[in-house]
Amino acid sequence: MSKGPKSFVVHTLGCPKNQVDSDKLTGLLVSDGMVPAADASEADLVVVNTCAFVEEARQESIDTILALAGTKASGASLVVTGCLAERYGDELAGALPEVDRIAGFGMALTGAPGAGAAARPAPVPVELGRPGTRDVPAFDLLNLRRPRSPRPWAYVKIAEGCDRACGFCAIPSFRGPQRSRPVEQILAEVDQLGAAEIVLVAQDLASYGRDQGRGERSIVPLVEAVSARVARTRLLYLYPSDLNDALIDAICATGVPYFDLSLQHVSRPLLRRMRRWGDGQRFLARIEAIRRREPDAAFRSNFIVGYPGETEDDHDLLLRFVEQAHLDWCGFFAYSEEEGTHSSTLGGNVDEGLRSERLAELTELQDAITARRRDLLVGRRVEVLVDEPGVGRTHREAPEIDGIVDVPVALAPGTFADVTVTAAEGCDLVAA
Repeated sequence: MSKGPKSFVVHTLGCPKNQVDSDKLTGLLVSDGMVPAADASEADLVVVNTCAFVEEARQESIDTILALAGTKASGASLVVTGCLAERYGDELAGALPEVDRIAGFGMALTGAPGAGAAARPAPVPVELGRPGTRDVPAFDLLNLRRPRSPRPWAYVKIAEGCDRACGFCAIPSFRGPQRSRPVEQILAEVDQLGAAEIVLVAQDLASYGRDQGRGERSIVPLVEAVSARVARTRLLYLYPSDLNDALIDAICATGVPYFDLSLQHVSRPLLRRMRRWGDGQRFLARIEAIRRREPDAAFRSNFIVGYPGETEDDHDLLLRFVEQAHLDWCGFFAYSEEEGTHSSTLGGNVDEGLRSERLAELTELQDAITARRRDLLVGRRVEVLVDEPGVGRTHREAPEIDGIVDVPVALAPGTFADVTVTAAEGCDLVAA
């Protein structure tokens, strides 16, 4: 990387996988002799790692870019990278003169100065698993080293891209097909991070090891290997069709029986329009079987509300499922039409007002369920990992996503402690 700014900040938007990319970019900049700045107003280089999953995320990315452009120091460089840059780089270059560089995946963040955002650097591409096209470059986000984790937990991305063709998702179009990392490389990163809890993430976690229809799924031995190195191993984003008995056993054996199931809906006809597997009865049966095996299992899922063709009957099915499943955590998202996806070609769009009503109804229902699930823990003795003074998590809470446990401030960060839950306050618990 050519001579450039001396200090930097990286502002991250979107999912945990983006946070991993930011950690690796940070490691790259530090290795290039740069130092982190306290905030954007003191940095020579301001990097915004963007999200482009849905319209709301894209708007948040644009708003953040503009806000940072207004607060950065005079003469500082503003670089936009991540999914928004990769997917809409040319449009951003023309629409955001405040930006000095648009850097897609694997592109250099610094380099020869140019006349505004339109002066794009030569790309240093990330190999995304397309066979026979090119060697993996040195600047490969999936395989860059990263700094030791500053927290007692860390995300580890085990694969890039996705081989599925879900009707609503554009991610494969700009992240590419799935490319799994070698086990040895993942384990080396786990050791390097020095975290008590490792959170494994990928677009399609359970398909790890089987890329573009080749190879064998090897998520179970990977989970076992990681679990042998750290106290807690957590998995995020599991497709229900791949949640077999071997994987359930492996997850329970880690001591973190936390199941993040990407369900999206429960109406069988609507799921087929989404190009997804399953239905509500199959999902309930699997959840109940896991609870019989492990009564302390925690469940999270997410659902799309207002997908094209969603009827009142479909919505009622989802309401009944939520009532029956008693998930610990659940996210509901209004359908967002994405350019180039199968869903954008379907008819039967749901009125925006109706989508909002359905979203509010489901959210209100789940908030009450989550509160009841938390109330049931009052009086229980639980083990927490202390993330920071006064804040801990049991196996039931994924970092940054779910609630927390308020614990005595005397407990040292990075340690485990047994505490008694004394109260529940919405999503959060209080323990002593």
